[in-house]
Order: sequence, then structure tokens, then C-alpha cells
Amino acid sequence: MELTGAEILIRCLQEEQVEYVFGYPGGAVLFIYDALFQQDKVKHVLVRHEQAAVHAADGYARSSDRVGVALVTSGPGLTNAVTGIATAYMDSTPMVVISGQVPTGAIGEDAFQEVDAVGITRPCVKHNFLVKDAKDIAPTIKKAFYLAKSGRPGPVLVDIPKDVSNQKASFEYPASVNIRSYHPAGKGDSGQIRRAAQMLLQARRPMIYAGGGVVLSDASAQLISLVRLLNFPCTNTLMGLGGFPASDKHFVGMLGMHGTYEANMAMQHCDVLLAVGARFDDRVIGNVEHFAEVPRKIIHIDIDPSSIAKRVKVDLPIVGDVKLVLDELLDVLRNSTPDAAAMAVWWQQVDEWRAAGGKMRYKNSAEIIKPQFVIEKLHEITGGDAFITTDVGQHQMWAAQYYKFDQPRRWITSGGLGTMGFGLPAAMGVQMVNPGATVACVTGEGSIQMNIQELSTCKQFHLPIKVILLNNGYLGMVRQWQEFFHGNRYSETYMNALPDFVRLAEAYGHVGMRIEKPADVEPALKEAFARKHDLVFMDFKTDPTENVYPMVPGGRGLSEIILAEEL
Repeated sequence: MELTGAEILIRCLQEEQVEYVFGYPGGAVLFIYDALFQQDKVKHVLVRHEQAAVHAADGYARSSDRVGVALVTSGPGLTNAVTGIATAYMDSTPMVVISGQVPTGAIGEDAFQEVDAVGITRPCVKHNFLVKDAKDIAPTIKKAFYLAKSGRPGPVLVDIPKDVSNQKASFEYPASVNIRSYHPAGKGDSGQIRRAAQMLLQARRPMIYAGGGVVLSDASAQLISLVRLLNFPCTNTLMGLGGFPASDKHFVGMLGMHGTYEANMAMQHCDVLLAVGARFDDRVIGNVEHFAEVPRKIIHIDIDPSSIAKRVKVDLPIVGDVKLVLDELLDVLRNSTPDAAAMAVWWQQVDEWRAAGGKMRYKNSAEIIKPQFVIEKLHEITGGDAFITTDVGQHQMWAAQYYKFDQPRRWITSGGLGTMGFGLPAAMGVQMVNPGATVACVTGEGSIQMNIQELSTCKQFHLPIKVILLNNGYLGMVRQWQEFFHGNRYSETYMNALPDFVRLAEAYGHVGMRIEKPADVEPALKEAFARKHDLVFMDFKTDPTENVYPMVPGGRGLSEIILAEEL
């Protein structure tokens, strides 16, 4: 029996066991929406903006290890989605984005709501397709899901012209897929892994530096076993938080621009560095030349060969799936231990840095709410068991520093692109795929307004997200940089026309709370999280002068760190 292209597409999504599609309808995708309407296996979540659709699919994917799916129309529907696509690309989120296109005969004629979707998205997708015949939809969707999930994950765009979605063809979903020239790595080279084991055992000042690749490959258990077997200090990147438990004694905290003193100092002064699923980006190691001043041997494990030696010289590259490589490395190391005396000396140094770093905590106040205090209480009241999404700015860094993640896939944030407006729609995707879980969105008054219309989506789908707004009245991170590096010239960072967020939340049908005193923080959080079935929007009036410490200024080295008491 022949089906329309739209019906074929929906059957493909059913074959891929897609539970939710996040989207927004429009003229070029009407046949697809009609096909969605006539079945009940694939559910659709109507967002209020296409950027939110892609962020919601992103949160869905990151928190579940499944492929997120978004559906948008042509023209502005696609261009609105580009920020979400680029966000997913930078953070390696598996996602399939389906976009409508003008009819094939009108392509290239500047038709109504026409944009070159393939051209526009080419720099920020893993791959993209323009389908010109209904018979090609099934094999294309099969390829799209395979590409999105395999190797280094990422977003894949499938652009479907309107006439193709109404064209009839026979349907048969491929059982497998073979893409010439695309063969993602699996196991690493055994010889290289044995050499890596030798280097690790000979180290006197070792360090394990783990990134988002550990989370993406579900290799947290292997990383924990390796760290505890070797008794090495371990640090996580922003994207890797939760890949190694923050409560473990071997964890020295997040490293980088706003990382802990001990993590940055250990990273700078180690003699053997094992990098696992991380890419040495500028926010992690700062100035490359400064990082290279201390001689060290670097072992770099990554599934993407283009990420190895991209920014720093690597002594031992291992291309492969992090989980499989760590499994083999553990087998090689199983009956071996590093030099205990050398490790005792190294841990003494690390603990001295840790003690020094512990003195740099924020100073709490009984008069004004400190944002760090809110995050600490959030962690305490949720038992560290919540899914935390964030937007981007000071609140993001405070959440990373003070919410201690012991499990992977609980920390959902925009790392590479740094996308404001990410937090609330990402929380929607997290809540949809984890319906009984506690989900909190930590945000700022600048970020939340970029996709605040999604409070309407939350109302429609009864999503009991808890919004933690750290409201300091500024675009806080920009203000901090202007204070440090631009002579206190606060150009366009003061938000002096803010809405009444409590009344705004109530206008959308949710519960709004305003908290202005430190003594009210804990009771308010307890009350909010006790409301299991309500979205609660909590507006915390926080100290507008508070800055994020420690801080490595842009272009400086890891040990050139600004401490709170220095300013």
C-alpha cells in the first residue's frame, strides 16, 4: 500500500520509537501535522517558539540518552530553530530536526517563506538532507537517526518540501544503514591503550580530566572504577559534571575559567594528564602557551579524531568510544598500582590547594540573599537528586559550583554556544521524558525573558518545573566583566524595566513566589518542592554586586587565577 510522504515520515518515527516531537506548525508542514493527527503513537508537544522546540528536544535527549526530535516549518520556522540546532551541535546532542520546505518547483525562486535550510544549517549540523522524492524519506530518516546517535553525536536536519510530503510512495523502513565513508570509531587501538597504562603507572603527579564525552558514552561507571583503582585526582569540565561523583574524595571540582583553585592548579602542574572525552577548549585551559609552560605527557581519548591535538600537543592519541577504551584500559591495569609514595606526596599538594581553595568561599549575609546560598539550599532540599537545567551567565556558574552532581545526565546546560533562553524549554524536555522526576530550571532575569513564553507550554502539558530565578537586576556576567576589565562602565547591563515575575507567572496559570530575605530562602524552597504538581516560579532577589569566583580572565593561564580577596 502506498502512503503519502507525510505518512511515511510518521511511520519512520514510529519505527524509531519516537515518543515526543517538539514543534510548531506552519504551511509547509501541514501535511505532516495532518498525518500526526491521524495516529496516537507519536505525541506532539506544541511549543510557543521554534527555538524552544529544539531546546526542548535537546533537554529530552541529554537527560535520557535518546534522540530528540523537533519539527518546524519553512522560512522563519527554520531560522528560529537555528540557535537551538547550533546549541546541540556545540554540545554534541543527538537530535533529528525535520523542517518543511517550499514545493520543489518553487525552490530557488524566493517563494513565500523560503530559505536555503541546507545552506544555512550546514556549519552547525552533523549532516543535513534535502529530500526531493517521497520514496527517499524512509532511507533518509534511517540515516538521520543513525548519524545523530553514532560516533560523536550531533543534530541532523532533514528538509522536506511540501509537495514531497503529499507525494505517494511505497513504504519499507530499512533494517540497517550503511553510509560510505562514514565509519565511526569503536574500540581503541590496543597497543596505544597498553602504552597509556604504562604512562599512567609511571606518573608522579597524575591528573584525570573528563568531559562531556564520558556522559555521552555512558562511561561514568568505568571512569569511577579507573579513578578509584589508580587513586588519581579527577576533574570535570562544565559539560562533564556528574560524570564523576562530586561527593567522591578523588574529585577536585570543575576546572577552567570558574573552576576550583585545586582543579586548576593540579591541571597546570601535573606530569601525566589523561584527557577523557574532552577537547581542551578555551574556557578550560585558558591560554594555550601558558598551559604548555609546564612539561607534561598528555593521553587523549576521544571518539572524534578531529578533536585530538586540535588545541594542544598530544603525546598519545586514542581514537575510540570512551566506554570501550576505558573498559580495555581497566583490564590492562587491573593488577597494577602506581607508586604509592609518589601519590602520597602528590595528594598532599592537592589537598593543600584544596584547603586554600576552601577559604575562598562566598561570605553569606543575614541581610541580603547571596545566590550561592540559594543553590546550596536547592541541593540540600532536593537531596542532590534533581535534574538541573540552566540558562547562561553568573547563575549558570553558581549552579555548576554549588550543586554537587553525583550522577550523569542530571546537569543540562548550554556549554559550547552559551545560549541564553535554553533553560526553561530544556527543562520541559527533561520533564517530558522523566515525568516523575524533580526538575529545576536555574535562571537569571535576562535569560528567562528570552523564552518565557514557554510558561504557556508548561501550563498546557502540566509540567511541574520549579523555576529558580536568581534576580540581581543586571545581565550579571556581562556586568562582572565590565567591573573587572572596563572600568565599571556598565553599558546596557542594568535591567531597569523588569516585569513583576510573580504576577507574570500567575498570568500563565502558575504559582509565583517572591523571596527577598535570606531567612525565607529555605522555607520557600521547601514549600515549592512540596507542590509536586505545580510549576512554581521563584523570584529570589539576590545581591546585585556578587561576582563569580574564582575566575581566570580571558586569555590568561590556569594558575593566573583571580581570587575573591584580591579585588
